[in-house]
Amino acid sequence: MTEEHQDTRPPRCRIVGVLDDGAASLGQAARSALAQADLVIGAPRTLALLERDISPEAEKRELGALAAVVEGVREAQMRGLRCVVLATGDPLCHGIAAYLASRLCLDAIEVLPNVSTIQLACARVGMSWQDLRIVSIHAKDAGEWSVGADARHGLYALAQALRHNDRLAVLTSPFNTPQRIARLLLAEGLAGDFRMAVAERLCQPQERIRADLDIAEAAETDFADPNVVLLWRDAPRPRPVRFGLPDAAYEQRQPDKGLITKCEVRAVSLARLQLREDSVVWDIGAGSGSVGLEAARLCPQGHVYAIEKNADDVAIAGRNRTAFGLSNHTLLHGKAPEGLEQWPDPDAVFVGGSGGELADLIALCLRRLKPGGWLVMNFVTLENLAAATVALKAAGVVWDVLQLQAARSKPILHMHRMAAENPVWIVCAQAGANSEGDPA
Repeated sequence: MTEEHQDTRPPRCRIVGVLDDGAASLGQAARSALAQADLVIGAPRTLALLERDISPEAEKRELGALAAVVEGVREAQMRGLRCVVLATGDPLCHGIAAYLASRLCLDAIEVLPNVSTIQLACARVGMSWQDLRIVSIHAKDAGEWSVGADARHGLYALAQALRHNDRLAVLTSPFNTPQRIARLLLAEGLAGDFRMAVAERLCQPQERIRADLDIAEAAETDFADPNVVLLWRDAPRPRPVRFGLPDAAYEQRQPDKGLITKCEVRAVSLARLQLREDSVVWDIGAGSGSVGLEAARLCPQGHVYAIEKNADDVAIAGRNRTAFGLSNHTLLHGKAPEGLEQWPDPDAVFVGGSGGELADLIALCLRRLKPGGWLVMNFVTLENLAAATVALKAAGVVWDVLQLQAARSKPILHMHRMAAENPVWIVCAQAGANSEGDPA
C-alpha cells in the first residue's frame, strides 16, 4: 500500500479510557488525541472533567443512544474529522469499545485503555483479580430481586454467578446499588457465605473504601455513587451431586410420603430429556420438584420452569429448591396450561402430572418445543398411557414407550428380600420429526 493511498484513509476514531481524576489519569497518547480531536463524544460529566484538554475548536457532543454514537463516528470519518469517544476505565471491559468495534470495522477504531475501575477497587482492597468473575448491572433499573425470577430480570446473571463463583466484581449503577445486591444475597440465602467491599467515588477527592462488610449490614447502608462492589466467599462453595440424588434427599408430602418420581425413573427420564448446560426446561406437574430441581443442576446456564396445582406440593418444592441452593428455577402455583404462555419456548418438557387435559397439553408442548426437543412423560395408569399414545399418533411425531419397574432390597429378619416398585411408563416424543423419522 502506497503512502499516498494511506493518506486517503479516514482517521481512526480513538476510544479513550478516562478515570474520575480526569486528565491526571491520561497518558501522552490520549492527551494528544484529545488535543487534536475535531469531535469529542462523551458523558456530560466526563466532558466537563476534560474541558481544558479538549481543543476549543472541537465540537463536543454528549453521549446518547449507542446507535447514534456509531452514526456520529461514521459521519465524522466520512468528513475526514478526527473523532474521540470518551469511556470509563478500560473501554473493552463492559464498555463502549466492544459495541463500536462490532459495528465499525476494526481498522476504524483505536482503543487507548486506562486502568479499569475493577483493577482500582482490587488495588485499594489488596485483592488479586485475575480469577474474578466480572458482572455488570450497570444498566436500567432492574428492580428488586425476587426468588424464582428468570433471565428477563436484570439481576439474573448476578444471581447465577453467585452460585458458581468464589469471587466477583460487580459494576453497579445508581439504581442497581450495593444495597440491592446485598438484599439479593439475603433473599437467596447466601448472606452468610459472602463478604463485601464497596469502593466509592474512585479517584475523586471523596473516595472511600468500605472493606469486609457484613451482607446484612450492607443491605442497610447508603453508598455514594459511582461505586464498584467486590464479593468473596467466606464459606466453601458447595459441590453438590448433580444427578441421581436419592429419594430421601427431597422433602416429600406427609402422610403420603413417596409421592415423588422415584430415583430410577427420574434418572431415565432426565436422560431421555437430552439436556444441555443451557437448556430451557418445563416441569409440568412438579410435585415435590425432584425432576425439575435435578434438571436445574444439570443445566447451570439454563432455566427450569415448574408448575404444580397442589398448594402443599408447591410449598414443598419451594423448600426443596431452597435446600438445594438453586437460582435457575421458577415455580408457579397453577394448573397447566394456565401460565405456560408466559414461559419461553423449551428445549425439553417433562410431564409428571396432567390434571386430566392430557391431549391438549401434549399438543401444546409439541407446538412450543424447539425443533429436536424432547417431551418426556411419566404415567402409572393404563388410561393416561392410552390417551398419550393416541395424542402422539394424531400429532404424527416420533415417539416410544418404555416400561420401567424396579425392585429394591428390603431387610427381612436377618436376610433381605426384593420389594417391587410400581411399574411406570415413560413416554417420549421428539418435536420436529414425523413418524417416518424425517423433519416435519
